[in-house]
Amino acid sequence: MTAATTHASAPTEAPLGPDSLTWEFFGDLRMLLLGPRAAVLQNMLPTLAQGVEDHSVWFRDTMGRLGRSVPPIQRTVYGRSPDDTGREVRDFHRDIKGKLPDGGHYSALNPATYYWAHATFVEHMLTATETFIRPLSTAEKDRAIAESVTWYRRYGVSEQIGRPLPSTWAEFTDYWDTMMADEVVGHRIARYGVGYATKGWPRPAQVPRPVWWVVRRPLDKVSSFLTIGGMPERGRELLDLPWSARQQASYDRFARVVRALHPVVRRLPRRLSMAPIAARAFAREGR
Repeated sequence: MTAATTHASAPTEAPLGPDSLTWEFFGDLRMLLLGPRAAVLQNMLPTLAQGVEDHSVWFRDTMGRLGRSVPPIQRTVYGRSPDDTGREVRDFHRDIKGKLPDGGHYSALNPATYYWAHATFVEHMLTATETFIRPLSTAEKDRAIAESVTWYRRYGVSEQIGRPLPSTWAEFTDYWDTMMADEVVGHRIARYGVGYATKGWPRPAQVPRPVWWVVRRPLDKVSSFLTIGGMPERGRELLDLPWSARQQASYDRFARVVRALHPVVRRLPRRLSMAPIAARAFAREGR
């Protein structure tokens, strides 16, 4: 491929800032209603899951791991120095490498692996938006994917992911469908990630037994509903997650109710409707 061809086919990017769709939606608290979709789907890619199994404290400190991981990713979108933060996030992963069970090698900085992790956040954002906030036009989806190119480039990781980096909704959909059909599996790490939803949460040490006895069942029911309902059908199939047509109907009704409340939510102060990092970023920009 010639240099001219490479330049001509370079992915189109769009600016990230207070007027971008990514800023509007990624920090919205309604993203939480989709459950741990992005994290579970990440761990269905064997090369990524192996790094989690070998190097992460995910098993010992699940909530602490999430608390340490999510804010830097949010700052890569909303921070004052997002390129610096992106490179810091990348450098967290430099030593995450090793051998796969079949003898092959993996690295968290392999571009195909790193982009999959990034793509799950982008897909989570768009799916949660359409499920719980409002429909998006194809033009808006194209814009969000172009913004995701800018976002990915902030990490300073190679774009050689085995195919052109998606910069339109059609390209992203083609990439996503291929990954879901051919690359992801029902990996044991992903199964662990949804295990609490199917088996129930253990009692946190700081919660008294009588209190836990009262809240455990409703908490487990809601957790199961959001976690399993928030997974794509292919993910539920690979992870053997039980889900009936009746449950889907209930989930659809729940989503309609949440969407109907959007005119109310959009009138709330951002400190009440968005993650703190996102709300502070809008305030910083005078919004």
